[in-house]
Formats: sequence, C-alpha cells, structure tokens
Amino acid sequence: MSPTTSEPGTIMSGEMAEQPAVLRRILDEGAPRIREVAERIAAKNPRFVLLTARGTSDNAALYAKYLLEIRLGRPCGLTSMSTTTAYGAEQDLTDCLVVTISQSGGSPDLVASTEAARAAGAVTLAVTNNADSPLARVSEFHIDVLAGPEKALPATKTYTAELLALYLFVDGLRAALRGEAPAGAEAAKALPAAAEAVLARRDEVKELAQRYRFAERMVITSRGYGYPTAKEAALKLMETSYIPALSYSGADLLHGPLAMVDNVSPVIAVVPDGKGGEALQPVLDRLRDRGADLVVIGSQEQVERASAGFALPTEGLPEELQPVLEIVPLQLLAYEVTMARGQDPDAPRSLAKVTETR
Repeated sequence: MSPTTSEPGTIMSGEMAEQPAVLRRILDEGAPRIREVAERIAAKNPRFVLLTARGTSDNAALYAKYLLEIRLGRPCGLTSMSTTTAYGAEQDLTDCLVVTISQSGGSPDLVASTEAARAAGAVTLAVTNNADSPLARVSEFHIDVLAGPEKALPATKTYTAELLALYLFVDGLRAALRGEAPAGAEAAKALPAAAEAVLARRDEVKELAQRYRFAERMVITSRGYGYPTAKEAALKLMETSYIPALSYSGADLLHGPLAMVDNVSPVIAVVPDGKGGEALQPVLDRLRDRGADLVVIGSQEQVERASAGFALPTEGLPEELQPVLEIVPLQLLAYEVTMARGQDPDAPRSLAKVTETR
C-alpha cells in the first residue's frame, strides 16, 4: 500500500520505513558537503556554541549539545528564542557559532532569532530538510539532511536524519580543528543495516504496545547520549497517542519525581551501551526496588533484567551514534500504541506540520 493513501497511520508507517535509505543517502551524498561546511566553520574557530530549535528538532539539538561538549570540548547551550523575539534582547555573539535546527526551516521565530544572531556577530548554521527555506536563506551556512518530503505530522525520518547529519558535522569540526581526517562516516556505516534490522522486528514492538494500550501515563528515562532519545520518545507518544509521557534524566528522576513511580504506570528506560548506561544503573536498581513495570531499550543483557524490552543491535557502534537506533523502536511503539487505541497517528488533533511560533 502506498504511503500516500488515506489508510490511518500509513504515511507515518511509510516514512519510518524510509529511514535506512535516508541514512544511506546522508552517508553517500551528504557527508562530503557536511565535511566542507565543518571545515569552513572550523576556520573561524568559534569559542562556544548555541543551539536553537523547537519540538523534535529541539531534541536533536540536545543530542548535538552532548556531542559538542564531549567530543569538541566547547561550551554549549540551548537558546531561549523569546529573549530576542519577545523581549528584544541584544547580545554580543562574537566568536559564537549559532546552530539552528528545523525540519521545515519555516518558523518565524527561528528565522528572526537567526537573523539577530548573525547581526550580533555569530557564525550561523542552519540544519534543515529544506534547502530553499527562509531559515536556510538567512543563515551563513546550511546543511541539508536529505530526508525527502515528510508528510506525516509526527517527525520520524527527519529526526534520525538530523542526528546523523549533526554527528557528521561535529566529527568534521573536531577533525578540522585538530588537523585530522574525519572518521565519522566510517563509524556510522553500519547504521542503515542496523536500522533495517530494527524495523524488521516490528511484530516485537506491536506485542510490547499491548502493555500500554490503556496506560494513563508513562515515564521515560535515560542518561547521557540516551537522554535526548527519552525526550523524543515522550514527544512521539504524546503527540500520537495522547498519553501523558514524562521524560527525565535518570539523575533528575531521583531528585523527586521517583516518588510518583509505582507498579502500575510503566517506565521505559533507554540504556545506552557505554558511560550513559553505566551512570543509569543506580536508577534502574531503584526502579526495580519500587516494583516498577520497567521496560528497557538497550542491550540484551539489560533487557533480560527488566520486565520487558527491546534489544538493540549496537555491537561495535559508538555510544554517540546509538541514539540514531534507540529512537526507532520507540517511534514504532508510539505508532502501534496509537493504532491499538483506535487513533490515527498521521493526523494528531490540533497540530500542523509547520508550526509557526513567534
């Protein structure tokens, strides 16, 4: 069935299935251009980085923040656009790189804040799925994530495309600043096949979705590189199934919200294979002690210690690339829960594909 038909969920389902091809396209066609942009920006040697985004792209920006701080060692922050668009604040952004991430590149506040940043002396980079967008036009540099048209309201393929494009950009920036050859494309070459392997196990996710058909709320947690995945998974569940899904860093969960966890409301833990997963272990222990219905997205070993879960094929994949895979079963989960509840994930109520905030 064509993803353009009116069958409920068909568009979102088709776009999720495109993700391996999109990842290949970025590696084969996008990587050289991303490297060129990274080298040109490295020549300007920015001292710190600000990231600007909304919605799903904001979760991609948080992922980029971890990359930039850990792999590049540059101070990095997420901007508050209203300081410029609502309050008219004027900032000195000399020696600052401002990266604005948006699927459509059409939201007025993103465009206005980028124009203001450029006028304030920043180096500006737009990361979009639309090279002809207003955001791309007002930015000094642009990276096209090459995901192709996305028609479903819940963003899926553009999110994983943004993650991979940002990974390649930070890798290229790091290599250029250190006088080294970039190694990101080689490290990421297994991603498309791994994403295909995850998508082929859709029946496992469909079975898992039965646990959540009547859920009144969910808690999703992770640490490190997995934290943006937890936030994006919560967003997907809320905008498609309308289930309140609360996302927390594992550390923040222990600072109070853990009190709401019981043996009824499910907890999904994204457990990276690496330092983030190691840091999350005390949180998992506390959740088990509370009798939580704990579902793990992570390694087979971690899944076996939970109530249920989905084992990811992350062998040999660096921790910083695992978020590209982690979100895929959670996208499928949001889709399957929504379908099980008799709703249409292609058409969430009250939402538009391009959200024009100001």
